[in-house]
Amino acid sequence: MDFSIHITDWELTQPFRISNFEWINSRCLVVQLGEDGFVGRGEAQGVFYLDETAESIFKQAEQVAGAIRKGISRADLQSLLPAGGARNAIDCAMWDLECKKAGKTIWQLTGIDPKPVTTVFTIGLEDTPEAMAAKAAAASDAPILKIKLGNDLPYERLAAIRAARPDAKLVVDANQSWSFDLLQEVIPKCVDLNLEMIEQPLARGNDQQLEGFESPIILAADESCLHTGELEAAANRYNMVNIKLDKTGGLTEALNLARAAKEKDCKLMVGNMVGTSLSMAPSFVIAQLCDFVDIDGPLLLKYDVPYGLDYNNGRVTGFNPALWG
Repeated sequence: MDFSIHITDWELTQPFRISNFEWINSRCLVVQLGEDGFVGRGEAQGVFYLDETAESIFKQAEQVAGAIRKGISRADLQSLLPAGGARNAIDCAMWDLECKKAGKTIWQLTGIDPKPVTTVFTIGLEDTPEAMAAKAAAASDAPILKIKLGNDLPYERLAAIRAARPDAKLVVDANQSWSFDLLQEVIPKCVDLNLEMIEQPLARGNDQQLEGFESPIILAADESCLHTGELEAAANRYNMVNIKLDKTGGLTEALNLARAAKEKDCKLMVGNMVGTSLSMAPSFVIAQLCDFVDIDGPLLLKYDVPYGLDYNNGRVTGFNPALWG
């Protein structure tokens, strides 16, 4: 099997901030697998809060190049590499190659029926509530907004955004920045703001206080649930799991996590680490199983790959097999 890897660099339309990180570009690992005249591709960004970078996952992928060129299955890949960006890019390239060799779509291989989905549009963290409200007002064509928050004036920011966009559904992502005391203080105030859910309020590894806590607003695990091995603890603390392919290490494990979470009556969300439509296409597959969809990465970029996903007022209808799958 032919195996090649390279890094691409995509400029954002403007800097994108969350509570503990800022992006000015999206650096991606791209994997290409070739066999019998067919080529499969996959893309990943890595898990930044686990210190993964495009360069580090490039090195990981490079280290297993020999094994991949000899020919391994997707099942073999799960034990060859740990969950993370390198395995994600390779796993998704394997799915793409499998589709092309079989002459079948990803929908035929997975048995999932595709339908349009509505993605959130993310409002990054800004210095003031007023600045965030202005961004929310400017995104008037987005029916669902995902609001990035830190521990500075979270309620005031949300109240300003709700005033600017009374029509929008609002989901919140605190990116591990709140304490349990702050969560208990903020949640009662937020009930009247009609929030759909709050994602990862407490830090990974420091959220055991959520066990037994009854929240009037859905709480979702992101950083606290990377893969199926972490689902048991997450399901005891959260009502929802955010699945990201960079965390699970590919579509294969993402499908496993989605099905296992549903068996535990967890609601599902699919998320992204900011990337092109080549990253979003396999995430669109997971989106079919989810209650909330966050695949707006390409909307934050100045440019996208050819045959990119079509976004129309937050609605994503599907993707061309020329892109992936």
